[in-house]
Amino acid sequence: MENSKKLMELALQLEAPWYIKQVDFTPIGKTRGRLDIYLDFKTGAKFPDESGGLCPVHDTKEKTWRHLDFFQHDCYLHARVPRIRTAGKVRLIAVPWARPESGFTLLFEAFAMALIECEMPVARAAGTLRIQAPRLWRIFSYWVGRALGEKELSGITKIGMDETSFKRGHEYVTLSVDLDKRRVVHVVPGKDETTVAQLRNHLETKGISPDEISHFSIDMSPALIGGIRKAFPQSAVVFDRFHIKKLLNERMDRLRKLERREHEELKGLKYVFLKKQKDLKDAEKHAKFEMMELFPKLGEGVRLVELFDDFYAFNDKEQAAAFLAWWCDQVEDSGIFPFRKFINTVRAHWSGIVNWYDDKISNGTLEGINSKIQLAKKRARGFRNIENFINMIYFIAGDLDFNYPIKTL
Repeated sequence: MENSKKLMELALQLEAPWYIKQVDFTPIGKTRGRLDIYLDFKTGAKFPDESGGLCPVHDTKEKTWRHLDFFQHDCYLHARVPRIRTAGKVRLIAVPWARPESGFTLLFEAFAMALIECEMPVARAAGTLRIQAPRLWRIFSYWVGRALGEKELSGITKIGMDETSFKRGHEYVTLSVDLDKRRVVHVVPGKDETTVAQLRNHLETKGISPDEISHFSIDMSPALIGGIRKAFPQSAVVFDRFHIKKLLNERMDRLRKLERREHEELKGLKYVFLKKQKDLKDAEKHAKFEMMELFPKLGEGVRLVELFDDFYAFNDKEQAAAFLAWWCDQVEDSGIFPFRKFINTVRAHWSGIVNWYDDKISNGTLEGINSKIQLAKKRARGFRNIENFINMIYFIAGDLDFNYPIKTL
């Protein structure tokens, strides 16, 4: 039995004054059982306080922790944890195999986090570990919060902001992404102006001045525009080129719908007019050219949409601005009513569109991150708690370091 205890101490990497006092095994079924390992400390042992001074044991408190399974058997650690008197107060010491206030060992928690990192939904991981999902969420939230607190954010100059849905309907969170390092730096519920102010407060707690942020890439959300002007008045706003093209495509689709009302031949050709030319099959290209010849207004709309892409092909900001002004004049001359709403939007947001030429930034990184978030949400069949959702976003895209202190157990 003594040899078994020594072997178990080596496996648990116990260090003096801790040792294994007793090991019990209880069968649960034909193939499973429960292993209970009782730890103790040597008589007369002293334990360090917060300043490192060694203090005698005042009294003890019995505690139990769930450990990693021993083969297929449940495993639990038990110990009488010392309390020491220091600075006139009695406090419970921190044991080397578990963090304070946790009912699990550090190895168990590290393994639980590894399951989630392997893209296993939390509910499924909880089933694998045979614990309730809320307990696993608490483990998850602790380690994400700890990693966030330790994360260094210096060097941020360009930020992309966008919202992503939490649940169906009108529940959203706003993401802020470091566009250079492609990492999420801040997530907050909502999508109003206050989300920008909260971002500023977060950056300041990390020692980053608002003046260090040179550019923001956003869609044309009035709330974000107003928030940036108040919280980051020195920063330039750049409107995301993909969002702008999306607005133009919506106007093109509106034109197609108006023409479709009068011409049955356009039925079923929606995506022929929305896809890029290079993505069309030969039959679709033929159908598109045929409809453009039959319906000149539709053909002119396609020409203007494709011509707009040239705005992002210049090497000079002034030339690009001149081209955009000329393009808006072309739309005016075309008489295509649905496009007029788009050029009104362009003129109202002129500087933010042309500012793209300052650094040529966009929210493409955000779109990629959002795809990962939505995939995780789909795998989890949704998130009931918005804080869990936010922590999962940080876990997926926050470039966090999880330094689990498990050198000894």
